[in-house]
Amino acid sequence: MPPSRNPAGMAATAANTMGAVNRITREMANIQTSGDLSLAAACRDTDVRKMRALIIGPPETPYEFGFYEFEIHFPRAYPIEPPTVTCITTNGGKCRFNPNIYAQGKVCLSILGTWRGEEGEQWSSAQGLESVLLSIQSLMSSNPYENEPGFERFKLEDKDAAAYAQKIRHESLRISVITRLEQILGIDTRKSEDPETPPVPDTTCGSADVFGENDVATPATDPSVYEYDAESSYRALDLTPWDPFPDLLKRRFLWYYDAYIATIDKSSKEQKDGKAFALTRFEDLHNGMAGTYQYLNLRARLDRIRRSLASECDAWKLAGAKQAKDSTQLATQLAFQFKQLGYKWNDSTYSGSRLEISLPDSSNPFVWHLTLFGEPSTNLDGGVFNLSFTVPPNFPEAWPRVYFDTPMYHHRISASTGTLCYFPVKEDEIGSHLEGIVKAIEDKEPRFDPRIMVNPDASALYWGGDEKRKIYHRKVRRSAQDSMGC
Repeated sequence: MPPSRNPAGMAATAANTMGAVNRITREMANIQTSGDLSLAAACRDTDVRKMRALIIGPPETPYEFGFYEFEIHFPRAYPIEPPTVTCITTNGGKCRFNPNIYAQGKVCLSILGTWRGEEGEQWSSAQGLESVLLSIQSLMSSNPYENEPGFERFKLEDKDAAAYAQKIRHESLRISVITRLEQILGIDTRKSEDPETPPVPDTTCGSADVFGENDVATPATDPSVYEYDAESSYRALDLTPWDPFPDLLKRRFLWYYDAYIATIDKSSKEQKDGKAFALTRFEDLHNGMAGTYQYLNLRARLDRIRRSLASECDAWKLAGAKQAKDSTQLATQLAFQFKQLGYKWNDSTYSGSRLEISLPDSSNPFVWHLTLFGEPSTNLDGGVFNLSFTVPPNFPEAWPRVYFDTPMYHHRISASTGTLCYFPVKEDEIGSHLEGIVKAIEDKEPRFDPRIMVNPDASALYWGGDEKRKIYHRKVRRSAQDSMGC
């Protein structure tokens, strides 16, 4: 006889699952709209309970502007039971980035039930996705050494604590940023792009396979980093590769490029290339971080990524030209939007900075030229700045790429790449992107937020006191004067 079924029990289970889905959907939407630049979350359409989350390392820590990704599985009984969290930024299970974040992906937190903790620190239904991510982010401190139980008394001035932070800083750049971007862009560092330039082999930890996909584990690769059965079950059901953050990581790389270079310049003076990482007392070969410092190598790889992203714009131009020739829906929409926005920006009268838009090639609406005229009676008065604005062929899934071709001294513009840090109100509208560009430049009372200060030198002057701010303003005025001769 077939097993008996309990309709009431089945209905209760379905109701619990639907309640969990509704709450998870709401919590993910809150993350996506909160404006917290350190957190991101996304899920597949097939099941909201399987989520990918991104935490960007806090400034002024060894994790600064690193890209740390996690897989999150919510049980049917959520929020009564906590989610399961697995770190997938582990260099294929070879690097332990924190005493509480193991090389195998386990995240030890009392809130998750993976660490005993103190009374009152356990999970409760009042907590949620944001509290989980913020708890993990709190582990990424300036002195992660003290996160290990029994080592709380060690301060950053201690030799062992300092050595631990130094190697995390190196590997955060190498694994979470550089190797991750190389993976996204398909860069093979074993090959030289220039016949006169030798390849830059990676001789840090796990160098035997750092050039393949296994260097950064993803849900579709290297199952060794997963230790939870729920995750294994999910992978067995859906093995389709999925990566929700490539465009976000590309943008943030360009924002933080100057900061990465500054870190390398400073750290390379403190740690000579070839020096071995110190192994702490709570690490071992299977759950630690072994390797050597290779900052010269990292700098070369950073530059290669930067050049690859610039080349990507050239590929976008060609793809856009083909779409325009084929009269795709996106190409037709962009051509229409250009005409409409031309009336607003070129032909209308408005206060503030003036923006003029044009198409270098009238047949390709994916490539725009912007001319920004400095706002009268400000430090940019009289300045004329040229910008390139390239729309990707998969817009709005990816943002347009904006570069200042005419240098402008500004805390929101990278000195090395010319990339502008800006925020459109509506990511799927080109007009909103143009408004976001102007707003970022005109911001007269910017808030102090290191995550949007993409020019470290300019930021240090602006927020360095009254005298330094005067120097900042002089440099802005000088860049406006110089722009007229470009």
